[in-house]
This record gives sequence, structure tokens and C-alpha cells, in this order.
Amino acid sequence: MDILSLLIFILPCYVANAAPVLLGGGAPMDLGASLGDGRRILGDAKTVRGFVGGVAAGTAVGGMLALFLPLAFFAGAWMQFLSGFLLSLGALFGDAAGSFVKRRMGLEPGKPFILDQAGFIIMGLMFAYPVAHGMYTVGGVVFLLALSWLLHLSTNVAANRFGLKRVPW
Repeated sequence: MDILSLLIFILPCYVANAAPVLLGGGAPMDLGASLGDGRRILGDAKTVRGFVGGVAAGTAVGGMLALFLPLAFFAGAWMQFLSGFLLSLGALFGDAAGSFVKRRMGLEPGKPFILDQAGFIIMGLMFAYPVAHGMYTVGGVVFLLALSWLLHLSTNVAANRFGLKRVPW
């Protein structure tokens, strides 16, 4: 798989992961609830509006790509659109799962953690696998993981400098 096709394929996942910074806020997904350990399930940073907005933004990008930059791998625009939705949904579930693990480990919100950089991409790829498994090669997945780590770090630093995020990670 060529790099351009990989980038077109994964773009909905990246958009979904970034969109909550702009579209989030409001009620937290866990509604303030804690588990038996006394720690919040997800925390205030994971909001319903951010989750829904992120999935919608990533899915919209996936739909536009399916119409205007179709990938030959997919059997029609519908499958590429579905892949964009699944990548987006998986990205937000992965991000929430990372927050859940951080809370269980007792890490404070905003503290750096490897799942912040990798959870969204891994879960996005897992969710989209049923409709896009033929695009997955070892080299392609390694490339996407490395690219995602670099992009996540650099965009978070930029978001922090522009006042969109409290911390640069």
C-alpha cells in the first residue's frame, strides 16, 4: 500500500481524535460517576459533545474522501465511508479507554501517558479492520503508528501554544 493511500485511509481517525479539542465541552461522558476505587470513570475532559462531535467530524471527512478521493481498495464509496465512520468511532473509544486506564492507575488528568498517543490509532484500526483488513500490512501499520505518535505530540504542543489545551501532551 502506498503512503498516500494510507494517509487518505487514516485521515478520518486523525480528524476524529483532534476534533474534540474544538468541539468538546459540556457534560462529561461519565456524568461525574466514580468506580469503587473512588476515581472517576473517565474524567471531565471526555465529554459527550466532544465524543459525538469527533465521530461526526471524522465520519464527514471519511464521506468527503470517499466521494472525492476514492481508494481503489474499497468496493465502492459506501465501504470507504463505512471505514471512515469505524475509524472515527474507534479513535474516540480508544481515547476514552486510555482515560479509563489512566484513572485506574491513579494518573492525574493531563499527565502524559503512552495510550494518549497510541490508543486512538490502535482502536481506530481495530474498529475498521472488518471492512478494511486488506489495507493492513505490517509495514503500513508500523508507519501509521509512528506517524500518529509524531503527529499527536506535535499537534498537542501547537494546541497548547494556541491556548486550546492546558498541557502540551
